[in-house]
Amino acid sequence: MNTLKNAKVGQTVTVRRLHGDGPLKRRIMDMGITKGVQIQVRKVAPLGDPMELNVRGYELSVRRADAEMIEVE
Repeated sequence: MNTLKNAKVGQTVTVRRLHGDGPLKRRIMDMGITKGVQIQVRKVAPLGDPMELNVRGYELSVRRADAEMIEVE
């Protein structure tokens, strides 16, 4: 399974599926990350957490733990 956590800086990926349940999955969806959305990885912090993403025309920072729940292609 390929997740957003494994995406490289500068890479654009498409969300395939969201894992997780309840409030955590809802929070990810509220940030605009839904099935079929394209995400560009802009930066990763020096220690690897958080990741800065470009989603639906805005910038978003997510933790690696949350990125691991987002399956991409």
